[in-house]
Amino acid sequence: MPETPLTPGPLLALAGGYWESHALHAGVVLDVFGPLAAGPLDACALAEKTGCDVRALDMLLVALTSLKLLAKSGGAYRLSESAREFLVKDSPRYVGNMIRHHHHLAALWSRLDEAVAAGAPVRSSMPASEREDFLLGMFNVAMGIAPNLAPRMPLSGRERLLDVGGGPGTYAVQFCLAHPKLRATIFDLPGSRPIAEAIAERFGVSGRVDFAAGDYLENDLPGGYDAAWLSQILHAESPERCLTILRKAAGALTPGGALFVHEFLLDDAMDGPLFPALFSLNMLLQTRGGQSYSDGQVRSMLAEAGLTDIRRMGFRGPTDSGILWGIKA
Repeated sequence: MPETPLTPGPLLALAGGYWESHALHAGVVLDVFGPLAAGPLDACALAEKTGCDVRALDMLLVALTSLKLLAKSGGAYRLSESAREFLVKDSPRYVGNMIRHHHHLAALWSRLDEAVAAGAPVRSSMPASEREDFLLGMFNVAMGIAPNLAPRMPLSGRERLLDVGGGPGTYAVQFCLAHPKLRATIFDLPGSRPIAEAIAERFGVSGRVDFAAGDYLENDLPGGYDAAWLSQILHAESPERCLTILRKAAGALTPGGALFVHEFLLDDAMDGPLFPALFSLNMLLQTRGGQSYSDGQVRSMLAEAGLTDIRRMGFRGPTDSGILWGIKA
């Protein structure tokens, strides 16, 4: 049987893949999906609602139709089921904030060659104008995981949880909903407080979820907790800083307390999976020491921070995240 000849097609498709993602970004940033929730519209009517040029908007709508995000009939565009579920702001499963966050990152990724050559980030901090999309984007993503994960968490009998770097507090809120005796504190920068408090109120647990403002690298953590949750914060730091954070989190626990780390995890061979490998580059673009870590690396850091009985939960997130945890002696 003759071998299939090699062609450059897959490589060229990969090279131009950002065309598709940028079409999606534009649709979300311009909110072309929201007005269509009430029913089909043609390009002229939608241009009036979005303030866009008619000709250019119609070109974008054709592209979004080709991507199966819209459908077209008789010159009018309507939402696909996926767009209605995930791209309309009023939907409880809206993920537009995370897409807007990716839109903000696109300019950085175009400079990846510079970052790799220099071994340094191409920006020093996130602009304040992008932080709300980042926080709400974290909420969007976590809401795809936390409600199903929360009942599986080994939190039975535990009463006080510290959510270190918890941002919008999605996990703290969902853990409290699944474990009625649990109370939680979100520890994060002051700018996260309004969103975190609004989310706790939205889910009816504001009386059981409070907020403590601070920087987990610069400030001490509050103490007296029997569980600590660190979700997606270690990847922004160097191994040395990760160990500092883990030691502080362990110090916030009472004896027998459990410390949970949720991260994108590389295989110990350091050859994948793809998302954690690419996410390391995302951290290179924005931080001076951040990266994705392997299962073994996180286990070693937990042990060095004084945790014992370290194990991995039987959980795998949609972007190859996993949960490792240990007990404070």
